[in-house]
Amino acid sequence: MSLFQQLFAGGQPSADLKNSIDKGAFLVDVRTPGEFSGGSVPGAVNIPLDMIPAQLATFKGKESIVLFCRSGMRSGQAKGILESNGFKNVINGGTWEDVSRLVK
Repeated sequence: MSLFQQLFAGGQPSADLKNSIDKGAFLVDVRTPGEFSGGSVPGAVNIPLDMIPAQLATFKGKESIVLFCRSGMRSGQAKGILESNGFKNVINGGTWEDVSRLVK
């Protein structure tokens, strides 16, 4: 996978992403509430990107965290915020459509 694909979660979903979803990862849609209400991944929670810093406690104790949005950019930013706060089990899942295809 190229650096661009890693940054923006383009191309094929990673084995880590599929494995994390299959094992019940905490699925977080970081789009706005309006975008979220238009469709998202079954079982996902909506924590908009700008609310991530105030919601860090929500992520504590999660075995794995999969973030996604419309294009993968906001979820990449959210991943950076979480990692800078000590979370190590975070995956940028890219688009909500890509993640939705992997959820059973």
